[in-house]
Amino acid sequence: MTNKNPKSKILNLLLPWLDALAITAWGVLMLRYWQTNKLNLLIHPNFFGLVIVAGIGFIIIGLFKMQELWKRRRRDVTPNMQHISLFPPGWGSAFLLITVILGFIITPQVFASDKALQGGVTTDLLGSTRVKPQAFRVTVRPEERSLVDWVRTLNVYPEPDAYTGQKVKVQGFVIHPPDIGKEYLFLARFVLTCCAADAYPVGLPVKLQNNQERYSPDTWLEVEGQMVTESLGDKRKLTIAATSLKKIPQPENPYSY
Repeated sequence: MTNKNPKSKILNLLLPWLDALAITAWGVLMLRYWQTNKLNLLIHPNFFGLVIVAGIGFIIIGLFKMQELWKRRRRDVTPNMQHISLFPPGWGSAFLLITVILGFIITPQVFASDKALQGGVTTDLLGSTRVKPQAFRVTVRPEERSLVDWVRTLNVYPEPDAYTGQKVKVQGFVIHPPDIGKEYLFLARFVLTCCAADAYPVGLPVKLQNNQERYSPDTWLEVEGQMVTESLGDKRKLTIAATSLKKIPQPENPYSY
């Protein structure tokens, strides 16, 4: 009668604990992102409930698994680790554990102007029709509309002259598209429809005064002024003629939905 390899026996004892630890850690990470308001950088708020339920479920499953393994250990029962896998035993759990550790260390980054310009974004694309119109409220004063509200309004009725002279007060970050002159900048926000993978920028051009400071990309601004129609790229565009530009901190939740 031959004895089992001691290393193999130890491995068979430790691998199930690695599985349980990885599952539990993923649950903790999901709840941590929710509690620290980082979840809104990754997914639409409509899906927060699913993430919270999944996180709690993972923790419960992981703890039950650990309890079961502890009882087996006390009975000195070695778990049966024979199963079909594309990877050597423990690799899948190790990948999951490494990923979740990176999730605790690395903070999700907010998309900025470089993300918008990587795809060759122009002023036409930034005024995207991808943003879905919502309930149209005629009682809302123009200066109370957000940047995304203005884009939604334009998608319903795109004639720029219809808004000439209307007051505007909006917030967003600076983009310098290649198809507008130095006397303009583009004020934008990213919109999430489901998760960060499908985020896209929308916004409006801003016409600067002659002595106006030139702002670097990704600077967050609060812009006040009135709407005018300008010719940009041989097209008539609704443009904010800025009377006031003020630097502001990046909002806690920089995305729109």
